[in-house]
Parts: sequence; structure tokens; C-alpha cells
Amino acid sequence: MDSILVTGNGPLNGQIPIAGAKNACLTLMPATLLSEDPLTLTNAPRLSDIKTMTALLQSLGAEVSSLQDGQVIAMSSHNLTSQTADYDIVRKMRASNLVLGPLLARFGQAVVSLPGGCAIGARPMDLHVEGLEALGAEIELKDGYLHAKAPGGLKGAVHEMRFASVGATENIVMAATLAKGTTVLKNAAREPEIVDLVECLRKMGAQIAGEGTSTIEIQGVDRLHGATHQVVTDRIELGTYMLAPAICGGEIELLGGRMSLVESFAAKLDAAGVSVEETDKGLKVARKNGRVTAVDVVTEPFPGFPTDLQAQMMALMCTAEGTSVLEERIFENRFMHAPELVRMGAQIEVHGGTATVTGVECLKGAPVMATDLRASVSLILAGLAAEGETTVSRVYHLDRGYEHVVRKLEGVGAKIERIKGE
Repeated sequence: MDSILVTGNGPLNGQIPIAGAKNACLTLMPATLLSEDPLTLTNAPRLSDIKTMTALLQSLGAEVSSLQDGQVIAMSSHNLTSQTADYDIVRKMRASNLVLGPLLARFGQAVVSLPGGCAIGARPMDLHVEGLEALGAEIELKDGYLHAKAPGGLKGAVHEMRFASVGATENIVMAATLAKGTTVLKNAAREPEIVDLVECLRKMGAQIAGEGTSTIEIQGVDRLHGATHQVVTDRIELGTYMLAPAICGGEIELLGGRMSLVESFAAKLDAAGVSVEETDKGLKVARKNGRVTAVDVVTEPFPGFPTDLQAQMMALMCTAEGTSVLEERIFENRFMHAPELVRMGAQIEVHGGTATVTGVECLKGAPVMATDLRASVSLILAGLAAEGETTVSRVYHLDRGYEHVVRKLEGVGAKIERIKGE
């Protein structure tokens, strides 16, 4: 099993290109199931999760081709052979559940396994099911599979979600594009990935308004056609690499970055003593002067502080001046990186959904183990700022969400290498 060896090596300087968003691409790919015509995505990230979604779509009979070194994905669902998403594929990645809405909308039936993914707490399907049932679907859970049908087709409705779930919003919006009549989705999630999905669906002929707000209105159409769409910049990769000069010193320009994607995160960095400036190429990030200052963080749905940047922010707070409190309100069990950071000399106390971090002068390199995608990169960031060598094991998590992480960090002066396992 591969590991990553990181040696603390001082300030980082240069440019890092930011890839297309993993979470956006994984949402856009199932949209091909809504139409017989081709859907082409550009600026696609080259990640293992994209390969998993490709395998899932192909198992349904879709044609999926990876072009231009994986940065273009060409898809066609003109001749699907199945409406069943099997456990063997779905268990690998939670985003697999996003085939449910499109299959149900186009074919009036779908059988989808309950999903898997990172071990960061329960992420149930009930919000997805409630929304689709509001559109007239009949859904039954049998033997670990959701059996959904809509014999007369889906019908528009007014539905308010109990929680602004990103995945449920995406599934319901996709399903509603082919429903009869108008759907009004209230308490919808507002993430940039949803705005990106709606822009793509609109190119395919969908009639949707209100994306980026808490109320989305969808006027159903008879059919959708093909389109070409550029995947939005990955705000989580962007935020992750914004932390590299914050934790190590130096100045890095993140190519393709946009402030609108990370405003709440950038505000926290500013309060901690980190400068974030927009340039004509992206965002430029540097520490203002000396050691960063501790700040408190509460994770919230967009536009609040992203849960997917909480682990990385904790790594920064480990060397901040003062004590910070990080409260996780999105997922339970998402502080599994904390004990690994403690192995590096961090002072962290976890009580339920709250972690209290007292900054230390310097972290010490140590062997640590990644427990999930974002935890893995938080340990790499910590290793960049630590004295000595840090070996991060179980880095297969990393491949799910970050392309060429070693190459990108090497390019700005980091001392980092991937060690091939037995």
C-alpha cells in the first residue's frame, strides 16, 4: 500500500493549478442519463472517484470515453441496458446515489444500492427519498437496495427539505427536469456545485430558476438534449492549497481560483493573519507576518465554512498562536484526523462534535495514518510544517479527491514523495 513521505522544508513559493471540482463532476456525470443525446464535460479532474462513476454509468449501458488525458469526458446514454446500480460499485462512493433521480425521471423506474464512501458518519438517503416521493415516486427499501418506480411518470410538486442536503438537492433537481408540471424545492442547498449542475442542465434544455438560493423552481420539459459543459473549479482543492503557504510561509498563486467560491473560508484566513488577494489568474495567498492567530470555526452549509476544509484548517490551527475551537455541524465522526495530529505533537481535545486546539510552536514529524479523504491531506499539510519526516499511510483516500498532489506541492518547493507499497 502506497504512502507519502513529507519533510518540513520551509516556505513554499510559486503557482499551483486548481483542477475541476470532484463533487461537481460526480454530479454532472449522472446528468447524461437524462437524455439520449451526448453530454461532454471539459475541465474534468483526474481522480479515482471519476473512474468509479465511469464504471457505474457503463454498468448501466452508457458509453463513457476519457479524452485529452482525462480532462474531457464524453458520454452518451442513448442505449441504456439497465436501471440497476449494483452494490459492488455503489459501495465505493456515496455520489453513486445520484443516478437514482435521473433513472427514475427518464425510465419511470430505478433500483439503486445504498451507497458507501468515506467513514465520516451516517449520511442517510431519507432526504433523497422524501423529495422523490413528493414528486410521485413509490420507493421501497429491500435487501439494501432502493426500489423506485413512477408508473405514470413524475409530477411537479412543492417540497421543503428538512435539511439543505447537497446530494438530495441534486437528485431532486435532476428528477424534476423531466417531471410533468412545476416543482418548487424549498430549503435547497446553495453550493457552487449545484449552480454548476443547473447551468449544465439549462444547456441541455431544462427550465430552472433560483439556483444559488434556498428556493429552486423547475419547470418540467418533455426531453433534454445534448450539451458541452466546463466543470467549475474545485473550491475544496483551492482551499486546501490556500492553506499551504498559511502553514509553511511563502506566497502561492492558485491558478483558476475565484474568491466567490471560498469567501467564508478566506474570511477566516484573513482573521488568522493570512492575506488572500484576487489576481487576473486566480488567488494569491501569503501569511501577513509571522505566526498565524487562532480562530474559531463552525462548519455550515454553503456559504458557511465548508466541512470539507475542517480537517485542513485544524492542521493550521495546530501551530497557531492561542486556542481555537472547531465545531463540526455537518457530519458526526469527522475528527478522526485529530489523534494522528496529536502523534505529531499537536494539542487537541475532542468532545463530541467539538475540537479544542491549543497551538504549539512546532509540530514533529511522525508516522501517521489517513482515515478519510480530507484527513489525508490535512496530515500532509501538517507534515509540511513539521520538523523532520512525516510518513502518511493509507493514501488511497487521497487519490479520490486530489490529482497529482505530490507534483503540485513539489512545484512550489515542498519536499514530498510518494512511496510505492509492496
